Amino acid sequence: MKIPFLDLQAINLSQADQLQAAFQRVLQRGWFILGEETLAFERQFGAYCDSQHCIGVANGLDAIFLILKAYGIGPGDEVIVPSNTFIATWLAVTHCGATPVPVEPDAATYNLDPARIAAAITARTKAIIPVHLYGQPADLPPILALARQHGLKVIEDAAQAHGARAHGGTVGQLGDAAAFSFYPGKNLGALGDGGAVTTNDAALAERIRTLRNYGSKVKYYNEVPGYNSRLDELQAALLSVKLTQLPADNARRRAIAALYQRELAGIPGLTLPFVPDWAEPVWHLYVVRHARRDALAEALAAQGIGTVVHYPVAPHLQPAYAALGYRLGDLPLAEALQNDVLSLPMGPHLSDAQVLAVAAAVRAALA
Repeated sequence: MKIPFLDLQAINLSQADQLQAAFQRVLQRGWFILGEETLAFERQFGAYCDSQHCIGVANGLDAIFLILKAYGIGPGDEVIVPSNTFIATWLAVTHCGATPVPVEPDAATYNLDPARIAAAITARTKAIIPVHLYGQPADLPPILALARQHGLKVIEDAAQAHGARAHGGTVGQLGDAAAFSFYPGKNLGALGDGGAVTTNDAALAERIRTLRNYGSKVKYYNEVPGYNSRLDELQAALLSVKLTQLPADNARRRAIAALYQRELAGIPGLTLPFVPDWAEPVWHLYVVRHARRDALAEALAAQGIGTVVHYPVAPHLQPAYAALGYRLGDLPLAEALQNDVLSLPMGPHLSDAQVLAVAAAVRAALA
């Protein structure tokens, strides 16, 4: 039985008729940038996130970048970021001219550890970017309390957490603003690139709308040096279709994760995901840890089971950030994670039989 890590074909073909109808609607309308489809999706996704404002942009990296720019963060400023995250979180800070300041994760959840943040705050710190990694929400209340104490903005990197909840609230409106990605493999994935910003701050939303469109509110009149970062009409129309299926897809992901948790329990040396009682993850990824990660991945591959490492090189050790001067050993928790995490197959179209087969293969490989 071949079990791919993620089956995008099955996910998208399950709504093929609705997606085709959305394509035809956009084609016949003949308007492809910043039209009715984008406005409709922005309203729908904003409501889904319990957020007053949603601004569609080109991708998740741009979503973080535009929030930072709209807050006026730039050269000479510092932004606290997780040491354990996809590099886009850091890149957005760098592209603004600011400096990313990494803070290590909580050892149980792998998300930014609120207890470690205070030591990283300086007079130059302007914002904190907690990441809801793997679809597991970060612990926002203590981070927000610390940010308010120091006059800092809290920007959620929610690229992997569409629909997740924490402390009774929906991801996307817990901080000052949130950035989402609609990369095809996300829980809510486009058929291309896409992203969005959600916020309850009307002034911030207006600035981002201007920045995403060449710094212009009225065509050919440019108020500020802006950017070209717009969610296009076709992707917006397709995302509106897929948003209708997202609650059911997330529910299926939760059922799959529960099955993994049951079937993989008690395997010596295998660490399973930990979920705090205040968190409702959406399981973008199901990530286990083992000291023999590479051997486990090879054993699963030999049986046709796909896995991925998220992520094999922590941002501070990437050549892109060599100029910051970090060395191996500087951020040991992130480095430990890069060496032993493994993402097992996850997606709403996995059957129970496939999940059981993966679990059995993991148990056999580690026996």
